[in-house]
Amino acid sequence: MRIGFTYDLRDDYLARGFDEEQAAELDRPETIDGIESALRELGHRVERIGHLEALMERLLRGERWDLVFNIAEGLRGLGREAQVPALLDHWQIPYTFSDPVVLGVALHKALAKRVVRDAGVPTPAFSLVECAADIAGVDLPFPLFAKPLAEGSSKGVSGASRIGSTAELRAVCVALLERFAQPVLVEAYLPGREFTVGILGTGAEAQALGVMEVLLGPQAEQGVYSFHNKECYEDRVSYRLDSGALGERVAGTALAAWRALGCRDAGRIDIRLDDEGLSSFIEVNPLAGLNPVRSDLAIIAYRMGMSYRDLLARILDSALRRVSAGRPEALPRRAAL
Repeated sequence: MRIGFTYDLRDDYLARGFDEEQAAELDRPETIDGIESALRELGHRVERIGHLEALMERLLRGERWDLVFNIAEGLRGLGREAQVPALLDHWQIPYTFSDPVVLGVALHKALAKRVVRDAGVPTPAFSLVECAADIAGVDLPFPLFAKPLAEGSSKGVSGASRIGSTAELRAVCVALLERFAQPVLVEAYLPGREFTVGILGTGAEAQALGVMEVLLGPQAEQGVYSFHNKECYEDRVSYRLDSGALGERVAGTALAAWRALGCRDAGRIDIRLDDEGLSSFIEVNPLAGLNPVRSDLAIIAYRMGMSYRDLLARILDSALRRVSAGRPEALPRRAAL
């Protein structure tokens, strides 16, 4: 099978002057090499495409692929993760992972919480701060937790994100508004254990790959899986699988959220326990990182006895099952304009 490969390479943006945090969601060379190698080992012909502009140029030249393996995060706007899938939908080329609507909703953390809440999935109470004047309207009991509305990889999340007073709330929200030029999500802080759940599949066929608890070491910023904790995870964070009764409950919450949002093929759901030990949806990553060493989804797979190549095989299998089932993206392709 001829597979196109779309991605945003971190080094390209660092070379343009972006800093490490700004480029945190983008992929390292070893991720691109690892994915390409695994797909080739599975017997496929892989053609690197790269970012959105490169995809546009190649499509306009008339190039086509049987499937696109898409991990492009995009760069600008709330719809940045949806840009490549939307373009591929226009050209009727099937691709891995979620569609533009799901990716747009998932990136907008408040919208994602509203969807899962309406589906009956627990999630912390929240408020949206779009400007400094909105801070006075936050009517939630302390402690609170604040983070940028539409960032991944814990960008903008630090020890200061846990808020215990009105003065801290104002200071943190104003700083995040200025730094990220987007609204701030403020939600009730849940004091319990934190988990990330790897999920494979789509709809009723979706399954929890594994439930992994995030354990912060003594050198970590405490109480939060922050940007710096993630970047320096080797020294600050450890992980363990939970396959007992608690793990099953956490997996059930994650799967309910995954299905409510309409996510596809593979990704992660972050879950946190409240003070009574009940699990709540925190956020979803429908374009989860696939670094062979660093990414949580790959770590979960390894600890469940699944190789990196087999993980990618499962992702491809899910996408191809959707295509063969006659979903819209499987319609005959239009002729090149």
